[in-house]
Amino acid sequence: MGTYTGMSAAALSFGSAAHRYDSIRPAYPVRAVARAVGATPMRVLDLGAGTGLLAGALRAAGHEVVAVEPDERMRAVAAERHPGMRVLAGSAEDIPLPDGSVDAVVVGQAYHWFTPQDALPQIHRVLREGGAFAALWNIRDDRTPWVAALSGIAGSEGYGLESAWQYGPVTPWFTEPERGLIEHTVTVPTDRLIDLVRSRSSYLTADAAEQARLDREIGELAATDPALAGRDTVEMPYRTCVYRMRRA
Repeated sequence: MGTYTGMSAAALSFGSAAHRYDSIRPAYPVRAVARAVGATPMRVLDLGAGTGLLAGALRAAGHEVVAVEPDERMRAVAAERHPGMRVLAGSAEDIPLPDGSVDAVVVGQAYHWFTPQDALPQIHRVLREGGAFAALWNIRDDRTPWVAALSGIAGSEGYGLESAWQYGPVTPWFTEPERGLIEHTVTVPTDRLIDLVRSRSSYLTADAAEQARLDREIGELAATDPALAGRDTVEMPYRTCVYRMRRA
């Protein structure tokens, strides 16, 4: 795997759990995809594509997708899951596409890993005039008590929930971001709640003692919480946050 300037070890930690990540992380709801890029089929770059969870939702909606991802193990899973899709090595700071070659750029669960002062000019460059750029996050809904307990053990997911864009200025490359929030649920096997935690960078980069603590406490939660105990599956509530902006 190549080394990409500005990317931390945590940002590149997911490859070791690529298949687990792909099998347990939530997909993106149709309404979130429509909010990000609209309904008209177009050519979309999925940047920081991981295993292609967002790419799959885009393709299902009729869009042509090219994926760019720095981790070779994540790329391998994306290529396996989405035959015929272009899956390229690259990063947000060094996008391997020509100028003005895509109608939209989307980023699922990854913008917080980017270096904006380098990434935004690159995203602007590959977009056609007037093209859309959208950053999306699937965020566990901690307003549900058992989910709050899970987050109390493993850490919360606050990306994008603030009322204003929190990642610095997007001008002069893009218009000010407009936020949409879509609520949905995903069915998760109760005995795989630990896999959700194991797919996070905080777990993948933790030492053995911290990983053992997380394994133990999530197991105890699944066995004892009234909303979870004795159930084969549970409905995990999510809020999908979509920040959409236009190429300036």
